[in-house]
Amino acid sequence: MEDERPWGPPWRQDRRTGRFTAADYRRQRRVGVGAAVIAGFFQVVGANNAFSEGAIYRPMTFWVYALLLVGPVALLGRWRFPLLSFALAAAASLGFATFSAPRWTIAVAPGIALFNIARLGRTRSAVAAACVGYVAYFLTLWVFADRLGLPAGAHADLRSLVLLAVGMAVLIFLGGAAKVRGEHMAEMMKVRAERARAKEEQERRQASEERLRMARELHDVLGHHLSLINVQAGVGLHLMDSRPEQAREALTAIKTASAEALREVRAVLDVMRAEGEAAPRQPSLGLSRLDELTADAGLPITTKVTGAERALPPEVDRAAYRIVQEALTNVRKHAGSGATASVAVDYLPTALHLAIRNEGAFVDSDAPSAEGTGIGGMRERAQSLGGSVEAGPVEGGFLVSVLLPTPDGEHDFDLQGERAG
Repeated sequence: MEDERPWGPPWRQDRRTGRFTAADYRRQRRVGVGAAVIAGFFQVVGANNAFSEGAIYRPMTFWVYALLLVGPVALLGRWRFPLLSFALAAAASLGFATFSAPRWTIAVAPGIALFNIARLGRTRSAVAAACVGYVAYFLTLWVFADRLGLPAGAHADLRSLVLLAVGMAVLIFLGGAAKVRGEHMAEMMKVRAERARAKEEQERRQASEERLRMARELHDVLGHHLSLINVQAGVGLHLMDSRPEQAREALTAIKTASAEALREVRAVLDVMRAEGEAAPRQPSLGLSRLDELTADAGLPITTKVTGAERALPPEVDRAAYRIVQEALTNVRKHAGSGATASVAVDYLPTALHLAIRNEGAFVDSDAPSAEGTGIGGMRERAQSLGGSVEAGPVEGGFLVSVLLPTPDGEHDFDLQGERAG
């Protein structure tokens, strides 16, 4: 089906190759209509004004108007047949000039056609066409004007000959300049499009890598806890003699369900683990280990916790730890010497707010931005939990602000009570 998008300049999104196809020509005919209307308007109005001033030496009949419109109509094919379009427009204008005083308004159509030839990159053809047209005008209205019996007012003078030569040269120059500018803009847009595609590909790759890391982490956590459930259920079976009969059935169901869940999780997610990567041998990562993280950061860090501290859902706790870790990594990588950082943890009623800020300016030219690799990973992790990440430079440093929702209910209890249990 034919593309119905409106025509545009060659540096538009779908013109980056700089080459014109048949579909391009079909769209460009719409612009040819506009140029034909403009040329016809100038030539008809100019001829009427000249006739009212007595500069037209024959009546304005239907055939005279038809001769004026030959050139504008010829412009409709200027993209497919540029030389033929110029030849028809120039011949019609020259024919009208044989009974009219020299005026620029009768040469609008051939001027547009000549400009178009140069704009298409056919400079030699444009120069040749201009020379042929100029010689024809010079011979008809100067050399053989008396022999042809042309009215005296229609004879060319030195001024009209000079202006015609200068005008043709200017049109050829402008057409060539338009072609060069179009090619330059097309190349710039092509490079920009390649960069945009590369950036999009990098963002997709980073998002995929982050989701893969999260899946591996989920596998580790589930494997760890399900293994503990399985072990505890086995111990319960050994102690079932001291329990009611219902406890035996419950423990058997727990062992069966946990073992089955563990097998299914491993079957689905084991392919995501890198070859030779071992399961975790340390407690799950979370804000409970924030002191260890800040102590090993390699720069002075102050930590402030506000709000009623409580146990968080495991996925929120891990995400908060990872985001703080990535933010402090960016500070170490990009901040100058003597930089410090602060970590603020605010337990809101239904959310967790984190603010990681460095107190020294980023001096590295590769400083993080809102679209950087680290920020992209933080945003992907937060959005997977329904949260958000805002990052950017602030007065005297860089700020990462994170909001992670925490569901109400079973996780909304006192942290010290959980630890004691």
